[in-house]
Amino acid sequence: MTSQVSSPAEHADGTVVGEQRKPAVDPGDKDVRRLDRVIIRFAGDSGDGMQLTGDRFTSETASFGNDLSTLPNFPAEIRAPAGTLPGVSSFQLHFADHDILTPGDAPNVLVAMNPAALKANIGDMPRGAEIIVNTDEFTKRALQKVGYGASPLEDGSLDGFSLHPVPLTTLTVEALKEFDLTRKEAERSKNMFALGLLSWMYHRPTEGTERFLKTKFAKKPDIAAANIAAYRAGWNFGETTEDFAVSYEVAPAATAFPPGVYRNISGNLALAHGLIAASRQADLPLFLGSYPITPASDILHELSKHKNFGVRTFQAEDEIAGIGAALGAAFGGSLAVTTTSGPGVALKSETIGLAVSLELPLLVVDIQRGGPSTGLPTKTEQADLLQAMFGRNGEAPVPVVAPRTPADCFDAALEAARIALAYRTPVFLLSDGYLANGSEPWRVPEIEELPDLRVRFAQGPNHTLDDGTEVFWPYKRDPGTLARPWAIPGTPGLEHRIGGIEKQDGTGNISYDPANHDLMVRTRQAKIDGIDVPDIEVDDPDGARTLVLGWGSTYGPITAAVRRVRKEGGRIAQAHLRHLNPFPANLGTVLAGYDRVVVPEMNLGQLATLVRAKYLVDADSYNQVNGMPFKAEQLATALKEAIDG
Repeated sequence: MTSQVSSPAEHADGTVVGEQRKPAVDPGDKDVRRLDRVIIRFAGDSGDGMQLTGDRFTSETASFGNDLSTLPNFPAEIRAPAGTLPGVSSFQLHFADHDILTPGDAPNVLVAMNPAALKANIGDMPRGAEIIVNTDEFTKRALQKVGYGASPLEDGSLDGFSLHPVPLTTLTVEALKEFDLTRKEAERSKNMFALGLLSWMYHRPTEGTERFLKTKFAKKPDIAAANIAAYRAGWNFGETTEDFAVSYEVAPAATAFPPGVYRNISGNLALAHGLIAASRQADLPLFLGSYPITPASDILHELSKHKNFGVRTFQAEDEIAGIGAALGAAFGGSLAVTTTSGPGVALKSETIGLAVSLELPLLVVDIQRGGPSTGLPTKTEQADLLQAMFGRNGEAPVPVVAPRTPADCFDAALEAARIALAYRTPVFLLSDGYLANGSEPWRVPEIEELPDLRVRFAQGPNHTLDDGTEVFWPYKRDPGTLARPWAIPGTPGLEHRIGGIEKQDGTGNISYDPANHDLMVRTRQAKIDGIDVPDIEVDDPDGARTLVLGWGSTYGPITAAVRRVRKEGGRIAQAHLRHLNPFPANLGTVLAGYDRVVVPEMNLGQLATLVRAKYLVDADSYNQVNGMPFKAEQLATALKEAIDG
């Protein structure tokens, strides 16, 4: 990304992205230090509003023109016990004046709303980092609840950090005393006080957040006014207190983006918008059959808002009903989608096999999470690759596509739709919780840049029998793609049988003939093997002998690690897979060109297993399954060891 943003984009809440703005309030006469990047983590109870606080800080950061990457992290429980370690929710934001790729390894600033938030996150903080704590919550009972024998604010254990004790609750209640609120109601605005303080510290714009609060609480104007008052009080506290003698400035990333209109976008939102764009480019109605499941539910929520684009959403009673309805919609001529996570894929597997047999376009969106079984619903993992590849009975090949960043989910959705429509096949789209919930700037594409996905439905007979009779054969194939015709129910003369039992080649009639079954199995496999996918590109500026190969959401950490290795003089090549079935045609040649291949994955080596089996390459796995994305420094160390080894 090399040239300057030319025009801003406006959010639904009114904030603008891509336009370089100054903060609404002058930070005063205090010392202002310029930084090239900052990593901030907000942490507190699930009920403290940390996700909202982080999201608002992110929106204002995006509107200021910084490049950014976020990492929301929250418990699986709807409401874990207050003040406990399992109940800690956090939101990390990395923003910079240059191109960045990850939410950052170690925060420069931690805002801890209680002792549990401090204890859960202190291990990630480097010495010298700034820690802002809400001292009102450091009561004896709260300390004991998380195992503190003495207050860390007083026992010297935080001496290596820049500690800022702030009675956030007391200051918030005092700021809102003129409002007709109970103390409990006033305390709920302490996250806005903290947001105001951090907005002052880092010169964030304020108009967007105030506008957001007015909109969010439009039906409760007193609550809106109270939150805005708390937000301004936090800003004013930073400006007047002697404890914060310095504020910081991170300039817009003026050279990080190509010209265009930008907005901040999460992976799930980008994916939803990509599905809508695909349906418009295909000139087909979009149908989503889905059952709510973390972390995929946001796609259902978003698509349900867009009936004006011909989107129909169906919240089914279970996973099987969701995909069954979607497959029925595909039979009826819609761009059909079902969204889920790993446990739902297990339930959908029989119907995916039916879609393979029927050879109908269907998008199966799997937002991966930690497993097995219910596993870690709110944590990320890449462990569904082999399930997507082989998790069905019989020979049932399915193409697999994986986005690499939150914004890339838009393009990956278009690509998955292209394959499904052109080759008449179900397609797996493998995102994960890290991409789904994380966000980054996204350039809104021009309509002319989007692919033409229009399809031609069967209109009449396509085969002539020996006696000269013209008939419709539902399994007569396109010689280029091996796709069968797509016949809309109700089209005169195109009546045909569907079902899960093996079909006769061409006619689609039920067949138990061994030779026919062999032919159909091999034909379905050949169709997937013949899908046109781009060659994999290799980034190798220095003639390296070691290649790091990734897929999916590991792109950001791997690329950041590669940059670190090269900066220190190491020679390392990088390639990243979007298409996992079929693999790019040149992948075998690329792998054979290196002495060593390292495959980092958030699983126990699933891509490495496929690469070893298909290309007989002794790929080295580097694996992590702790529910969190890789850290760039961690991968850089592993890559340096691989080079030296």
